[in-house]
Amino acid sequence: MSESALHGHGHGHGDGGEDGPSWTRAATLLQDAAPITVPEGASAMTIHVHWEPGDPGTPPHRHPGPAFGYVTKGAVRFELEGEPERVVEAGGTFWEPGGDAIHYQDGNALADEATEFVVTMMCAPGKPMLELVDEEELKQRAHLRAPATHRLTSTPHV
Repeated sequence: MSESALHGHGHGHGDGGEDGPSWTRAATLLQDAAPITVPEGASAMTIHVHWEPGDPGTPPHRHPGPAFGYVTKGAVRFELEGEPERVVEAGGTFWEPGGDAIHYQDGNALADEATEFVVTMMCAPGKPMLELVDEEELKQRAHLRAPATHRLTSTPHV
């Protein structure tokens, strides 16, 4: 793709009318994350995650590099250290910087439907793509988590 097709401020559908070749209208920007830090020598991994209804997802964890996700079905309950919990519905995106940041939640926000998402992660050499965070570290970093008043109290139905 050309620089103007995706990296200008005219991203994808609806930005240039119907003029020009179809390849200039074929892509739609879903997310633009910056700044990102990719570990030196990193590899990229793309995975598909399927959570059954109500599955709480992965316990608190972190990734060594940035991760970029797209929800294909259902709704993901997403909470990253320092940010309020939110629900990302099908067609929505999420990203996290990786490194030291704790990813508290990534489970299914729906009690009666499965949820699926695809995520691409940049993995540092010699490190696992996911590291669980123990209770002691969670206690030490509790002041960095968004206040409980910003966390969802019910399971939404999308």
